[in-house]
Amino acid sequence: MSDAFEYVFTALRGIQAGREYYLAMCPLRLIPKMFLFDEEELAPQVRAQRTINRARVPEIARYMLDNPKDYVFSAITASVDGTVSFKAINNDNPKVGRLTIPMSARFVINDGQHRRAAVEEALAQCPDFADETISVVLFIDAGLKRSQQMFADLNRHAVRPTRSIGVLYDHRDPLSQLARDIAVEVEVFKGLTEVEKTTISNRSKKLFTLSSIYSSTRRLLRKGPKAEVSSDEAALAKEFWTEVASNMPDWCAAARGEVASAELRSDFIHSHGVALQALAIAGADLLAAHPKTWKKKLQALHKVDWARNNAELWEGRATIGGKVSKAEANVKLTANVLRQTLDVPLGAEDAKAEKRFSSRREAA
Repeated sequence: MSDAFEYVFTALRGIQAGREYYLAMCPLRLIPKMFLFDEEELAPQVRAQRTINRARVPEIARYMLDNPKDYVFSAITASVDGTVSFKAINNDNPKVGRLTIPMSARFVINDGQHRRAAVEEALAQCPDFADETISVVLFIDAGLKRSQQMFADLNRHAVRPTRSIGVLYDHRDPLSQLARDIAVEVEVFKGLTEVEKTTISNRSKKLFTLSSIYSSTRRLLRKGPKAEVSSDEAALAKEFWTEVASNMPDWCAAARGEVASAELRSDFIHSHGVALQALAIAGADLLAAHPKTWKKKLQALHKVDWARNNAELWEGRATIGGKVSKAEANVKLTANVLRQTLDVPLGAEDAKAEKRFSSRREAA
């Protein structure tokens, strides 16, 4: 700020669609003061943004507070309704200069309202963030219609990363690290795990997804999101999946290249995420009920008829109308089959679900 009436930023000037825009570095302490969000009580037709999801804000703020040395935010995009001036540093650098914006100008965020709210919340708890900066892309406001179109355009092609690639690149989450280790250290998963996508194409040579290994291992260890994992727990998880694999001949055949992964996915339940999740749920109960003999108990997996066309066993559990379903209810009903196979008693809720399933089947 040069005086009490203006904001002054060192900025870069650019051109998009024939319009000038500016890129500036803004101290975090100014973010809550400068950038406003359209009032939530306004009707959608007269807002330039969606309403803010307040439930997301504490999570983003916590991300900053938990990672003060290596958090990262992308730029905030905003429109400025006011008279701005740009003065180049010199004739040799006409795109680099000082951007002056009157304090009476109105800023409306087009993209980044949750980051703005999280910055405000984080600053309240840790003022040390005040002099750090975030990049801000500023467009000169051309009215509500233009701001609404900017929001639509900015979000039109936004694609959320797949769950698998999120696990692959997340180095803060101990469970993500464990899933990555399992994918390369458990022999049957090595080379058969899709690490980027959450679905496997028909022609793929992969049999498992990293996201499925992650979520299944969470259930095996009965962990919440981002939970810590001890070395003993990590070793147990690797040992469990290794032992499960040794009792799944088809998995081992795929690992040796003796059978096509696509053939297994087409013909068997055990090559889908619903089975991996169910194995983890039943496995957690098995480890608790038989801590000394669980490996021997797992040998009973050889008795399971995993054939997808075994409608008598799987329809309504792992499949609906012949199609594999990974809905939570189907995962639990599939886990019930495995519990019974592994000599693990059903809990009260699982017994009730099993009774309801049997009643529905009889009625049909």
